[in-house]
Amino acid sequence: MAKRNNVVPLASIKPVQFGQALQERYLSYALSTIMSRSLPDVRDGLKPVHRRLLYAMRQLRLDPNSAFKKSARVVGDVIGQYHPHGDQSIYDALVRLAQDFAARYPLIEGQGNFGNIDGDNPAAMRYTEARLTAVAEALLAGIDENAVDFRPNYDGSTEEPIVLPGGFPNLLANGAAGIAVGMATSIPPHNAGELCDALLHLIKTPNSRIETLVDLVKGPDFPTGGILVEPRESIVEAYRTGRGAFRLRAKWEVEQLPRGQYRIIVTEIPYQVQKGRLIERIAEIINAKKLPILEDVRDESADDVRIVLEPRTGNVPAELLMEQLFKLSDLEIRFPLNLNVLDKDNTPRVMNLREALQAFLDHRREVLVRRSTFRLAEIERRLEILDGYLIAYLNLDKLIKIIREEDEPKPKMIKAFGLTDLQAEAILNMRLRALRRLEEFEIRGEHKKLTAERKTLKDLLKSDDLQWKAIAEEVQETKKKFGGKTELGRRRTELADAPAEIEHAIEDFVEREPVTVILSEKGWIRAAKGHLDEKAAADLKFKEGDGPRFTLHAQSTDKVLVFGTNGRFYTLGCDRLPGARGHGEPIRLMIELGNDQDIVQLEVMKGGRKFLVASDACRGFVVPEDDVVAQTKNGKQVLNVADKEKAQAFSIVPEGADSVAALSEGRKLLIFPLDQIPEMGRGRGVLLQKSKNDRLADAQAFKLADGLSWGNRTIPASELKFWRGERAQAGHMPEKGWPRAKRFKD
Repeated sequence: MAKRNNVVPLASIKPVQFGQALQERYLSYALSTIMSRSLPDVRDGLKPVHRRLLYAMRQLRLDPNSAFKKSARVVGDVIGQYHPHGDQSIYDALVRLAQDFAARYPLIEGQGNFGNIDGDNPAAMRYTEARLTAVAEALLAGIDENAVDFRPNYDGSTEEPIVLPGGFPNLLANGAAGIAVGMATSIPPHNAGELCDALLHLIKTPNSRIETLVDLVKGPDFPTGGILVEPRESIVEAYRTGRGAFRLRAKWEVEQLPRGQYRIIVTEIPYQVQKGRLIERIAEIINAKKLPILEDVRDESADDVRIVLEPRTGNVPAELLMEQLFKLSDLEIRFPLNLNVLDKDNTPRVMNLREALQAFLDHRREVLVRRSTFRLAEIERRLEILDGYLIAYLNLDKLIKIIREEDEPKPKMIKAFGLTDLQAEAILNMRLRALRRLEEFEIRGEHKKLTAERKTLKDLLKSDDLQWKAIAEEVQETKKKFGGKTELGRRRTELADAPAEIEHAIEDFVEREPVTVILSEKGWIRAAKGHLDEKAAADLKFKEGDGPRFTLHAQSTDKVLVFGTNGRFYTLGCDRLPGARGHGEPIRLMIELGNDQDIVQLEVMKGGRKFLVASDACRGFVVPEDDVVAQTKNGKQVLNVADKEKAQAFSIVPEGADSVAALSEGRKLLIFPLDQIPEMGRGRGVLLQKSKNDRLADAQAFKLADGLSWGNRTIPASELKFWRGERAQAGHMPEKGWPRAKRFKD
């Protein structure tokens, strides 16, 4: 019988608490996500996948002056040696580093389709090619000179750098974004030239104030440009705390047309906003009539961005139109700042601007010391070899004799001339052509040059001032290569003051024209051009089983008041209602009206009138029309209704009205003086009609002398004496022959 090797002995099983085991494992997962995936290192500004990509490409010798290689080859090397994860995730990281609209200073130069600002996907990795840029070369400079520590890769077959030397302030220059467990990071890109100025100032004044640094680093500099309209005070506070947000707008200009017309041209859009999706959103705004002063949007972009906005009329100020678009679309965004990074001890924490810059300088100092120490050791080794060469030239004949006659010449040479093992080995490996006299002079010249360099390096390693001077020179060189005087380094995002509020409203520029507002039985609303009669409105197309419920004649500049069974009033602009070509839109998408609630009344707002409102619990009051106007889609609560109650009655109080008629569902009618009902802005109201186990069906304010209009009949005042009484009485049943409808107006 075969022996089973997968049986676990009972003695090795240890009972543990499930909560404790779960906590330990989740903590391990969280730490792995934080340190190995989501947060960048403050020193080189890279996450592990980006660092491994750049290092693998350097190992493939894909420097800026070399030929391109297939992206698939790069991704394969990264997976096989450093980052054993999905190829698509690695390729996505490679693509982002190559997109000039995503990375402020691209670290990879791509050849082929790497996507575009419209949001189109890049070509597959087998079709694209890549190599490093000069910025990536600066990040990797000195990696072979013991500048940083290495660690074994995932399977121990090779080594990878823990961090890159980072000769470029990549963390703030390119920014970063990531979501870990319980924390996140969001760092916008900045201008490298401004960062270099801040670094130079920080070298001279280590305790610089944040305000001074913000004078140098004026704010984010996004690859897609735009206009930063965040107040300086907010920018300073964001950089002081490491948390905040920046208000970024699209850049636009006015293009004048004949006959006083114009159009708006958007030339730059906010960072990380997909142009295709942005245009779709603006088109949706136009179709939904949320911005009636805008007529059309077109995309005329080529290599540059050119979005054309056509206003409905030239009388509309361009500033007003754009202010509304900024509110309704992603032409304005707020980009967050959360400077949460891993410090040199691999500990996540939120840094302010000065701490992030100082961490970069401290790393550069450590790299400088390590590279200088490495170079000094190389010089010492080379000088030792050169000293051996010079001894060989002085004793050339004797040296040749030893080499020719001895079977093991190396020990004899060491003993005869006092050579070291390294010197003896170098002499034995020397070529015969190096024995000419000219070579001796070259060796003496090299010896002299290296001796001077050794002295310089020793002085550098002993002096803090010389070290900071050398770092300042490196920063100056970085500024020269990538600063504002270069095409890559010029500032793209403009700085502007926050815009002032515009006094005009959109409604001031809406063209006034007659419309008919139709609300169907199932709650679909639309506005047809012109004043349609009831027959024409009924002839419009409706969904199957649906038909007209409310039909109102209005103007395009009017507002419509909607009174719901929840006691709330809602306000809709006629200019923003959908057209009558289709079935309209559900009114519940425009206002916050629940599916279990209904509409009591639809009314064109005129202003200055008074309304009688009441619930089915027979309680109500009079409210001024101007007090029910709502500013948001949530509406305005006017009539308070308790559980299992609903708003039931709505009536316009006509001029000269003196009476109220209340009709219960049990068909009891009560007429009482209007002055017995209070006028208020909000509340539950007073009891209109008292009837045991009965609910209110309708209530109406009217002028007694004109009679009570009920259905298609008007009952004169002389016939209403029996039903007149005081508020809160029960009332009486109507006479035979009176209307049997439970509402005064259908």
